[in-house]
Amino acid sequence: MLSRRQVVHLIGSLPLIGAASGAKAQVGGFYYSGPPNDHFDGQRFFNPGGEPSRGFGDFLRWRLTKSAVSWPEPYPSPFQDTPPARVGGRDLRISFVGHASFLIQMGGHNILTDPIWSERASPVPFAGPRRYNPPGTPFDQLPRIDAVLLSHNHYDHMDFPTLVRLWQRDRPRIVAPLGNDAIIRAHDPGIAVTVMDWGDRLSLAPDLQVFAEPAHHWSARATNDRNHALWASFMLRGGRSVYFGGDTGFGGGRHFQAIASRHAGPDVALLPIGAYEPRWFMAPHHMNPEDAVRAFGILRAKSALGYHWGTFRLTDEGADLPPRDLARALQAKRIPARGFTAMRPGQVWTA
Repeated sequence: MLSRRQVVHLIGSLPLIGAASGAKAQVGGFYYSGPPNDHFDGQRFFNPGGEPSRGFGDFLRWRLTKSAVSWPEPYPSPFQDTPPARVGGRDLRISFVGHASFLIQMGGHNILTDPIWSERASPVPFAGPRRYNPPGTPFDQLPRIDAVLLSHNHYDHMDFPTLVRLWQRDRPRIVAPLGNDAIIRAHDPGIAVTVMDWGDRLSLAPDLQVFAEPAHHWSARATNDRNHALWASFMLRGGRSVYFGGDTGFGGGRHFQAIASRHAGPDVALLPIGAYEPRWFMAPHHMNPEDAVRAFGILRAKSALGYHWGTFRLTDEGADLPPRDLARALQAKRIPARGFTAMRPGQVWTA
């Protein structure tokens, strides 16, 4: 029999980590209707040629037998940022808020990725992953936001309370992969969302383009909507170029090679380096630092910033293992440590 603590963990983690569902999808899926293609079978999205995600039995095996390293209480960052209203010309300033949330300031535009200012990444307020450090920039110190890029619908990446606050304050252009508009509209019909498929291009401004690119991941908000909405990474191109990897596994490097064939090496690649243990369960859809270093090389980026670690405790590795593993992976490839930074909330990178 499950203990009360195990039940609470399951409630908080099911929609985040996912569960195999026996529910039958309606024709066309719950959120999106369109013709089949190389990553959509007419009902659900999938990773072309990729390893399938783990089922509910594997999920239970991990959650009920896991041996996680404890985290410090709390795990504060030594940095805090008060960003400027804008940067101009060919300037590029990137501030790390935490988890997968970045403020990208380039050429007079302010873009947020996967914004979450909530205390928990969960569908319920009493359970699920909680923050171990505050956002690197308090919400009320954010400059006006022009655009929001959402990589997929997991609770640690699509946070409704934060989206509502941003929409009420700034009315930003919200961009998400196919199907995610239906999820957001169901929560708040007043929020406008622009959806993109892999390979699509969108003008955020005359001098700023965003390209939706593949990622090797999956989607779910509950137990009966698995893969009914798409996931993606994004390439931003203006006077400078930024790649945001979203949440992704390495997937044999196939999608990184495809992206590299379409885009010359970006000025900086934002790549996830956390939530990767145990590897038998997490490898299909979460890169470890060694994978991220390989992706960095394939993309031919000038620099890289590591994220998705140290803010929400999602998996079994210790809070400080990702930067240590990243340092070892860089050393093994003889890449200078300054070329790939494991970011802490509030830390700023400029070029």
